[in-house]
Amino acid sequence: MATAPPPRLLLLALLSCLSLVSAAPSLRPLPRADDDDGLARATGSPSSPSGRGVGARTCWYTVQIKTSCSSPARTSDAISLAFGDVYRDEVYAARLGGAAGAFDRCATDTFKIGGPCGYGVCYLYLRRAGRTGWTPEWVRVYEPTAPSAPSTFRYGDPLPNNVWYGFNRCPRLASSTSTSSSSPSSGAGAAQAM
Repeated sequence: MATAPPPRLLLLALLSCLSLVSAAPSLRPLPRADDDDGLARATGSPSSPSGRGVGARTCWYTVQIKTSCSSPARTSDAISLAFGDVYRDEVYAARLGGAAGAFDRCATDTFKIGGPCGYGVCYLYLRRAGRTGWTPEWVRVYEPTAPSAPSTFRYGDPLPNNVWYGFNRCPRLASSTSTSSSSPSSGAGAAQAM
């Protein structure tokens, strides 16, 4: 007759499973942890973690944003975007789609956005400011070094107002390379609709 495993062994197995589940990255968009609107900007910052400062080369990313068919017919809200790599080389566009007709229901809008050259997009956040509301379906970022392998971030839910909302799939770095957020710099990347 088999005996039951000791209670301590069961507790240890349960705690191990829980720690593995809690360490898995989320597949749903979440508010940005440093939600004080203080996005770190590597652009023009001599203290950026990658060690690149003023005079760093500009790379041009192609960004496609698909507006959900459940979104309002059109939005007058200001839509901002920030994405980057594990080293926080961050590309930032303060207001996308300034012209009328951007972000219409069921439409896909394409932008060229300039910013620091990164090493694989692993986080992306959107921010909506206004009264109309807006629901993105997905965002695709095509890097200049790997245009055939875009990074896709799926949303599907309405964005909350005035909150950086999205995904961080970046692996954690050792504490020696981590930095705290700083306020937005004036060196934000340039964006143009295509």
